[in-house]
Amino acid sequence: MSAAAPHPHLTVVPDQPATPLEGVVIEKTKAIEKAALPSLLGAAVNHAKGNRLYLPMVGRGYRNLGRHWVDRYSDDYPHTIKAVRRALREAPVDKKGELKKIKKDLRAEYRKHRLTHLGITGAWTLAGGTGLAVGTFTGGLMFDLAAALGIYLTGLRHAISDEETPPAIEAGHTPAAVSSGNAADRAEVRGEQDLISALVKADIITAAEQAETRIIGGIRRDGPGWSARIELPEGMPAVKATTKLANLAGALRKKASQIEFKPDTAEDGHEGMVTLWVGDNPNPFNSPKVPSELITAPRWHFWRDGIPLGGDARQARQNLHLVWSSILVGGLQDYGKSYLARLIAAAGALDPTVRIIVITGKKGPDWAPLKKIAHRFIAGSDPETIREVFSTMTTVIDDMQARGDELDRLFEEEPHRVPEGKVTPELAENGMGPVLLIVEELQELLGGAALTKMPVPDDDSDRPRLVSAKPLLVDLFARFNRVSRFVLGMGVYITQRPDSTGVPTELRDVCVKRACFRTKTRESSEMVLGEMAVAAGASPHALLESSKGVVVIEEGAEDGYRTLRGDVIDLPDFVQICERGRQLRIDDGALSGDALQRHRHEAGAGTRKAFVANCLRAMDERQVDRIRTETLADALHLTVSQLKAQMSSAGVPEPSGIGPTDGLQNPRGYKRETLASA
Repeated sequence: MSAAAPHPHLTVVPDQPATPLEGVVIEKTKAIEKAALPSLLGAAVNHAKGNRLYLPMVGRGYRNLGRHWVDRYSDDYPHTIKAVRRALREAPVDKKGELKKIKKDLRAEYRKHRLTHLGITGAWTLAGGTGLAVGTFTGGLMFDLAAALGIYLTGLRHAISDEETPPAIEAGHTPAAVSSGNAADRAEVRGEQDLISALVKADIITAAEQAETRIIGGIRRDGPGWSARIELPEGMPAVKATTKLANLAGALRKKASQIEFKPDTAEDGHEGMVTLWVGDNPNPFNSPKVPSELITAPRWHFWRDGIPLGGDARQARQNLHLVWSSILVGGLQDYGKSYLARLIAAAGALDPTVRIIVITGKKGPDWAPLKKIAHRFIAGSDPETIREVFSTMTTVIDDMQARGDELDRLFEEEPHRVPEGKVTPELAENGMGPVLLIVEELQELLGGAALTKMPVPDDDSDRPRLVSAKPLLVDLFARFNRVSRFVLGMGVYITQRPDSTGVPTELRDVCVKRACFRTKTRESSEMVLGEMAVAAGASPHALLESSKGVVVIEEGAEDGYRTLRGDVIDLPDFVQICERGRQLRIDDGALSGDALQRHRHEAGAGTRKAFVANCLRAMDERQVDRIRTETLADALHLTVSQLKAQMSSAGVPEPSGIGPTDGLQNPRGYKRETLASA
């Protein structure tokens, strides 16, 4: 047998000792791992060095994962609870119980949801941590590398998916500034990083604080615009950030009037969180005027239904509940102050339980329709009128204090009728209705009071010292607010001079609610709304010249200020509303004061007019143009004295000589032209 040819690529393996095969495989495998480790580690290091972008992406991915976890932890419960709280604040009395129950149930569900979410998260964390720990101790280096790779790829996946699906987009929607070619929208907010960059440009945060700034829940569509909840860096209070609204508007390339930037008052918020809303429309209030529903309402419940004001930038209807408070209205001339006050007055006019008192510093037709229903109506600012205002306000305050005494008596004798020691809707329906004081042209009244001298209060000397009536009048209005609040007294004070002379701080501070139309300066806005409201973002001074009817309302509530465009009641419609209000009061027997006297005079005028018409008819029957007193009295079946009394009441002068009549030279009687003129 011939020998095989040698094969250079083959190696003859010598005989091996009798060793178990399993041991050989294990030893060989370990040897291969040791040989492969340097190459694997080197490749991983080189890959990381060559792709430095991946490592920040992994960090961003885990940040996104944390944000999604927080979003699922909240699950919109805080927003829902906040909406119910807002509805509860504006709801009528008979709906508050139902809304309180809804809020209580939502809070219970939220607690249960949080516990469930934490339990599931804890279970998965415990399972994963246990598996990772066991694998690390028993699986060797390859398991460690696989675990690290899994952690790395998980972060990378969440970073990539976040870039592919911008958080600014909800299902099927795109944010306002995402896809616009307009010059006003060049600074587009395509994602959270763009918004955070805008905060840096607005000098709200620094570049170094970007990593600490979070967008909670992403950027969302919200009505005709988009919104975001922003958690600011540690140490940055929300009230400080909101003062830079104008800077933020510039950074976003938007007008300040289309931005709402407020501290976050949600239940899961804190002092370092803000809410941002940006409207799609550069002027979100630029729409045709909306007639008020009060124009066609046959009757209104002032306490239960409040005052329908108008709509905000998100097209949500807004109401004002004035019971237990007063409101100060200020702003530049011709921007809608009287229209807002007219909405309040119209709601009061259509509720016959409301007693209205009007004091205006300037005469004119704006408030004349209220003469038909106002308990007191005073117009002017001359010294005599100012003294009349003092007399009226003193009487009104005395009446309100007497109402307080009656409440004390009822609380002692019939406590079930006043369970909280305040007027109830039932008491309001039975004589203790709201008292609405409307003070128009406040600056004119204060100017007239400054020129009027009044005795110093409580000076009983024979020659009391005279002082300017201005501080006394301010104190009188403020005192009305203080003593009448819990007995349904409400003041509406309107001024077109938003400065220290037109808006005394003593009066502003006792007005719980404040409304400000456009002003020229931040200081003017602060005079009406207060410094805290403006610091929180309220910006009437940022309104445009075209923003007529747009008002910023601060109510002292947790939700902060509201910006809205008021509904409209033109003067002819206001006349019709007051006519209906007058008839409602006549039907209910609630007409009082000046309006009652006016009504009686008008009713008497009809009777007097009919009497004069009967006199003229008697002359027509006799075909004469003059008639003796005795002849006319006989024709009307009256005595001469009765005839003269009724003639005097009708404004007809005393009988005089009428020339030759009935064979007499110049008897006393009445001529046709005299009666016709009467």
